[in-house]
Amino acid sequence: MRPFKHLFGITDLDSEQIKYLVNLGHSFIDINRRSIKKAPTLRGKTIINLFFENSTRTRTSFELAGKRLSADVINISASTSATKKGESLLDTGMTLAAMQPHVLVIRHSIAGTCEFLADYLGDTSIVNAGDGAHEHPTQILTDLLTLKQSWDSMEDKVITIVGDIAHSRVARSHLIAAQKLGYKMRVVAPKTLLPSDIERYGCEVYHDFDAALPGSDAVYMLRMQTERMTDNCSIPSIREYHEAYGLNRARLNAAGSDTLVLHPGPMNRGVEIATDVADSVNSHVLSQVEHGVAIRMAVLAALCGGNDAEEIPPKRNRRTKREMEEDAMKSKEGFWS
Repeated sequence: MRPFKHLFGITDLDSEQIKYLVNLGHSFIDINRRSIKKAPTLRGKTIINLFFENSTRTRTSFELAGKRLSADVINISASTSATKKGESLLDTGMTLAAMQPHVLVIRHSIAGTCEFLADYLGDTSIVNAGDGAHEHPTQILTDLLTLKQSWDSMEDKVITIVGDIAHSRVARSHLIAAQKLGYKMRVVAPKTLLPSDIERYGCEVYHDFDAALPGSDAVYMLRMQTERMTDNCSIPSIREYHEAYGLNRARLNAAGSDTLVLHPGPMNRGVEIATDVADSVNSHVLSQVEHGVAIRMAVLAALCGGNDAEEIPPKRNRRTKREMEEDAMKSKEGFWS
């Protein structure tokens, strides 16, 4: 597998790197489910989470991921950073890099922030935890791990993603991943919530949600990102939007009993998804949350490695980083064939 120093987006990963990270994430699930959720993989490493946008799932999962791998983790939000005093983003980044962290995890409202900072921050690895409407790579890796738990293969699978496609970094990253891995994407949205260049991704485009449902193996719901919307993106009303683009029980039944329901969160119940669907057996939303920790453990381990020579000898239910990586690369059968 080709090594990588940063994780800016799915765009920068090849198919083997994507598969490797998903399989490595799978190997970390057991650690998160046992009573003592700790491994020495990143002992002595330092992770800084720098978030300029609100987040519950992504920020918490990155913090848990670092701590469960025994790294030292520091969390910084925009409200408590020196940017509130007028310091530039670059100066903030260079200040943190001067403290010699191994990984800097960044969420920012401006696309390309991580790439910009990487040019100035020397040896520090940077992970994009979401930049504007650009990309959200660890969310898509999380989704792929969730699908891996349900499907033996991605061949001929169809994922229908519904909602605010224009402002969704999740949608963009999924469309890129589909091109690299070969699964099919359908996008469903009103014209005002579709990007102008949607055809470049080779997906099927629908404005009628009901027409897109037949043959969908998974339905992926997105919230309306009102914080990024302009008047040109407006919708008639919440009620009308839910009637046209909300996933309710009737639509789920039309899609089929085996259809998976996913959502990156936060969910707006009664808007893009009905409560009885969000809490149904088809819903894998909480599985996505669980797998988010495992995937972020995989990303941090892949970027900054572990102190293999110092690792505690394996005990019952404990595996070294090297063993986990070997497990992740062993089999090419099934899901990733």
